[in-house]
Formats: sequence, C-alpha cells, structure tokens
Amino acid sequence: MKESHPTGLRSHLAAFFSLRLILNTGFRMLYPFLPAFARGAGVSVNTIAAAITARSSLGVAAPLLGPAVDRWGRKFGMLFGLILFSAAMGVMVIWQSYTALLASLLLVGLSKVIFDPAMQSFLGDHVDYTRRGLAIALTEFGWSGSFLLGMPLIGWLMARWGWRAPFPFLGVLGLLGMFALWILLPAERVSPSDHLRFSQPWRIVLANPTVLAALSVSLIVSTAYDNVAIVYGLWMEQSFGLHLVALGATSALIGVGEFSGEGLVAGLSDRLGKRRTVAWGIALAAGACVVLPLMGSTLPGALIALFLIYVAFEVAVVSAIPMMTELAPAARATVMAGNVAALSLGRALGASLGTALFSRGIWLNCITSAGLALLAMAILLLFVRVE
Repeated sequence: MKESHPTGLRSHLAAFFSLRLILNTGFRMLYPFLPAFARGAGVSVNTIAAAITARSSLGVAAPLLGPAVDRWGRKFGMLFGLILFSAAMGVMVIWQSYTALLASLLLVGLSKVIFDPAMQSFLGDHVDYTRRGLAIALTEFGWSGSFLLGMPLIGWLMARWGWRAPFPFLGVLGLLGMFALWILLPAERVSPSDHLRFSQPWRIVLANPTVLAALSVSLIVSTAYDNVAIVYGLWMEQSFGLHLVALGATSALIGVGEFSGEGLVAGLSDRLGKRRTVAWGIALAAGACVVLPLMGSTLPGALIALFLIYVAFEVAVVSAIPMMTELAPAARATVMAGNVAALSLGRALGASLGTALFSRGIWLNCITSAGLALLAMAILLLFVRVE
C-alpha cells in the first residue's frame, strides 16, 4: 500500500527523522564522552568499551526479531522500540551503577535493532520505489544529526548537571515520541505476510539469491569500513602527535562526512538508481582507501582522505537501504533486520581485522579495505538484480 497523501508522508518523515535523531543520540553519546561515562560509573574506559562491544553484538540477533515485525506490523515494531529506549534511559534515572549503565546500553541497542527495520519497512510499504531513496535518506539525517546536533547538547547537559543528565532528558523525549507516533501513524493494514507462520519470512529470504547477495554486500562493505575506522585515531595520534585536537577535528569530520553522504543519496539515488548509487559509493570508497596512505603524510591530506572515506561509505550504506526494501516485499522487515545483522557482523569483523593489520602499518588496512570494497561491488553488479 503506497502513501497517497504527500502531507501525510511529510509528517511521517519529519517524525521518523526526529525519532531517529533521539535514538541515535542516545546510541552514539558514549563515543565522544567515553572517559566521562567511565568516571561516572566508576570503571575503566576499557570496561565501557567492552560494554559497547556487547551492545554491538545485539545486531546479530536482529533476524530473530524481523519476522515479528513482518507478522505484527511496522507500527508495533516502532512503538516497542521506543518503549525499550525510554526504559533504557529510565534505568539510569533510578540506579547509578555500572550494572545499570550496562543494562541501559543493551536496551538502547535492542531498541534500534527493532525500531530501524520497522521504520524502513514502513517506508517500503508506503513510499513508491521511485521516491524511496529520498525518503530513506531524509530519515538517515537523524544519524549524522546525532553527531552534529546531539553531541553538543549532550556535552552541555553533562557539564551543567553531571554525567547522568542526558538520560532523563532523552527518556522524556522517547516517551513523547512514542505517544506522538501512536497518534500519527495509521492503523495497521493487512499485509502479504499476515498469514505467514513466524518462520516463513526467513524461508522466503533464504530462498532468494538476490537477497543473500545484497546482504553479503552489506557485510563486506561494513567490514571494509571498520577495518580503517577502528584504527584511524591511533594512526593520527602516532603520525601527528595529536590527541584532543585530532579528536575534535575528526569528530566534526565524521558528522559532516556522514551528512554529505546522506545528502548525495537524497539527491541522486532515485535518479541514478539505487544499485548504481551503491556501486558508485563503493567505488569511491575503494579509491579513498587507496588515497589515504598516499595523502597521509600531512594532517590536511589525512583529513581530506578520511572525509572522502566517510562520504563514500555513507553513500554505499544508505543507498543500499531503499534497494533492500524492494528485494522481498512479503518479508520486508525480515530483510531489513538481516541487513542490520550483516552490518553489525561486518563492524565486528572489521574491528578485529583492523587492529590485527595495523601492526604492519595503515597502508595494509587501506589496501585490504579497497580490495574488500571491490569484491562487494563485483557481487553487487553480478548478483543483485534490482535498480
């Protein structure tokens, strides 16, 4: 069922952007403020980092949840994700301990694993494929916006009221967003998957070679990205002797690069075709990875190359989302959950691979990521049959 009222679609997109901005701010706020959260919880930075790793592993469980959204509805999935997010924030309002922080982190991770595929599936149901790239990209601005807008606000709250201050603030926003979404979204309509047994959506996915190829592309692209991203901070510290300055510069660079990539997807993916935009993003990423060690002898050169890497990988990942929504409409949420799992597994593999390769120098990370990107592009062009 496609969205027939542009006004309704605009209100849905505005709501989804706002909600993803809230969820992603809660999800990402530990990264720039890791030492402050570690001090507040009374544990080491490594302990918090291990908790973040545990949270990331929840993405692999997404395929277990996708069929539920296919069976019980997109609105149900989004509302349940917001309930979990608000509960995660509430845990830290009631208790002040590392155990509470760990529980909060895991609940936030679980909320995104449920909310994101449900939201993307809703857009797949209601937005024509010819405009779906723009619609998905607009909601993805909530990812880059969490860094550009959310992190300064989180820093101000923590400086004024302490390290726990963001939790009640985000929790209230989550509850308000949940009630707004309950009113805004239409009642669930009958979908092709309503009659399916719980396991049937995954049988549809596993029997579809195009879906499996597309999920492989997401896995490989995510691995290629994190293979470089996990070590760039350490490389810049060793190469240029920068600590806080490098952190500030690269943090801003991440947000601007992600925003630029999402903007390119919004403007180009529906015109060029989703698969072609993914291919161009992957090709640019491969080139940027090769360029990084060549330009990395100076700080400006390193920052330019890193910016290109952020832009390119963001284009590849974001433009793949609307493409994924059309691969198996009868099991749409299951496909999107599978994509979450593929990206999460890729991040884990990339982090492990990146730290192992870096002992031989950043050039090996970059060449490996470039090779993985080219492999992903070959699979995309040969086996993914959708534009």
